[in-house]
Amino acid sequence: MHQNEDVRFTSSSIKLPQFTPLTLHHHTLNPFFTNLHLILQNFPKFQHPFHRNGGISQNLSKFTHPFHQKFNPQNAILQFLSKPRNINPFSWSLSNTPLLCCASIALAQSNLDGTPLSGPKTGSGNEERVLISEVLVRNKDGEELERKDLESEALNALKACRPNSALTVREVQEDVHRIVASGYFCSCMPVAVDTRDGIRLVFQVEPNQEFHGLVCEGASVLPARFIEDSFRDGYGKIVNIKRLDEIISSINGWYMERGLFGAVSGIEMLSGGMIRLEVSEAEVNNITIRFLDKTGEPTVGKTRPETILRQLTTKKGQVYSMLQGKRDVDTVLAMGIMEDVSIIPQPAGDTGKVDLVMNVVERKSGGGISAGGGISSGITGGPLAGLIGSCAIYHKNLFGRNQKLNLSLERGQIDSIFRINYTDPWIEGDDKRTSRSIMIQNSRTPGTLVHNHPGGSLTIGRVTAGIEYSRPFRPKWNGTAGIIFQRAGARDDKGNPIIRDYYSSPLTASGNTHDDMLLAKLETVYTGSGDPGSSVFVFNMDQGLPVWSEWLVFNRVNARARKGLVLGPMRLLLSFSGGHVVGNFPPHEAFVLGGTNSVRGYEEGTVGSGRSYAVGCGEISFPLMGPLEGAVFADYGTDLGSGPSVPGDPAGARLKPGSGYGCGVGIRVESPLGPLRLEYAFNDQRTGRFHFGVGLRN
Repeated sequence: MHQNEDVRFTSSSIKLPQFTPLTLHHHTLNPFFTNLHLILQNFPKFQHPFHRNGGISQNLSKFTHPFHQKFNPQNAILQFLSKPRNINPFSWSLSNTPLLCCASIALAQSNLDGTPLSGPKTGSGNEERVLISEVLVRNKDGEELERKDLESEALNALKACRPNSALTVREVQEDVHRIVASGYFCSCMPVAVDTRDGIRLVFQVEPNQEFHGLVCEGASVLPARFIEDSFRDGYGKIVNIKRLDEIISSINGWYMERGLFGAVSGIEMLSGGMIRLEVSEAEVNNITIRFLDKTGEPTVGKTRPETILRQLTTKKGQVYSMLQGKRDVDTVLAMGIMEDVSIIPQPAGDTGKVDLVMNVVERKSGGGISAGGGISSGITGGPLAGLIGSCAIYHKNLFGRNQKLNLSLERGQIDSIFRINYTDPWIEGDDKRTSRSIMIQNSRTPGTLVHNHPGGSLTIGRVTAGIEYSRPFRPKWNGTAGIIFQRAGARDDKGNPIIRDYYSSPLTASGNTHDDMLLAKLETVYTGSGDPGSSVFVFNMDQGLPVWSEWLVFNRVNARARKGLVLGPMRLLLSFSGGHVVGNFPPHEAFVLGGTNSVRGYEEGTVGSGRSYAVGCGEISFPLMGPLEGAVFADYGTDLGSGPSVPGDPAGARLKPGSGYGCGVGIRVESPLGPLRLEYAFNDQRTGRFHFGVGLRN
């Protein structure tokens, strides 16, 4: 067992019996016995810290020994931070308790009178041996023990002291240690008695009390059930010090497993078989934010300290947890405005509590300009098919409150999106971590996924404005509610509004050049561990509100789920998505099937478009070399026969099958944007196609 330098035992003093001349009757004085008796008379009575004096342990004296020092959370913190994490600084070993201090004293006092033994020397060196004819175990009054099992425990602990053996004082002393180390006895005194048959060695022992109750003090986070379960097996039995050592180690281990600063700091045997267990826990006294520059020097920060403090789950008065502190560091880093974050625990004076100092290094600038590019899956033709360029002006820390403002523009061969977005990640005064997002957007996206035709391109223009509120409501679960206004209409390649496509299918639900709708939005998201391939579930619903008679009224639900399973070196990824629309909705809002994130082996949108849909995918990935992975997959999608129910039946006019499957192989390369996917798939029409994607499938 490991050593616990913070466990304090309350013990009675060690008493050295005063030497008195020995008077023997009824037999002749044996010179061997006389010398041994003189030595044992000066052999101190061996006691452990539970030795009783009048039924209650007394604070009569303590050895000057580090194990008697009261547990100090400040020292524990410094020890914890300076030691490897797999070492328990609070662990305690019976062999390192003050009990062994008694042994060293006994050895030093074993021959105080300096009288040499006159018996025969049967050993080597200067150690003299005395022949023992009988070895007994008795109580402190010299009478037989009432419990024979305790007598057996003491006898079984003996190693050197056996009948008809020649012993040295050191060997007797070591066996005294073994009896007390068995854990059942609070004191042991060896006594030599001369008999007609020879010298009888009697170990006078005092058993521990029976355990009848427990008083635990200072444990605010340690579960009462855990303590009760730890002591339950010993109820009504003789207290065993070795078993107490195991209990103390398990309690300290409970704290260490959870990263909590706490430990058993004292244990005492009271009258009536009661044990008092004292636990010390280091509570958080104060939390301060310290801004540092990149050289580690203090500086003035741009972020308000209260904006950082409200992100922390560690609060004043809680028992400090390193695991909780690590989560707090990750949370502050996730704000996106810090380069480095660390928490330093420090002693809070002499209070036994801990002060936390969070050192933060802010990013050089909260705002800036960015530019980049991407690929749109909606463009399938042209020399620069799918390429999109983007630029943005942003600020990530408005007013020092971690609020975000972003103005972005994306432009492609056909696509264009201009967006203004303001986000407050945590509304001030709210204790539920509710965020608010306000968005205004003007976009133009390809309409060919539903209404593709050979006569030219067709785009869907949308003007959107809305506000959303989001908050976590359970661990790993997040909910969003909002309201969005949208005006959408179709335009030809010259930018003129149109209401019908090449096949005379309507492009709007109202028959006008545009459709207006006010949508109430609800969304629930579950995310597992956050690792690639971990479980994900998303459910969202849009409800059109009939504020004006011309505004569209419909209900749309959509759900998707993903589950990853590890199969040795391989990983199985299963995904499913499905949805349904009820009411009067624009045809271009129909669910689209086919493509990189739907049914691979088909071009985008060529399987079908309907009011309902279901898509399933199974994929097995396996390592190839370095960051490169291989994959085999199979997809299936169907509109569930709902294609003709879309206004104008655009899928039927284009002879889309309404269902299809594909299978193929691919390779993956990890990147900061997520997995880069290059895949080749065959569909059920026996045609093949390459697909390129970024990130996991939706």
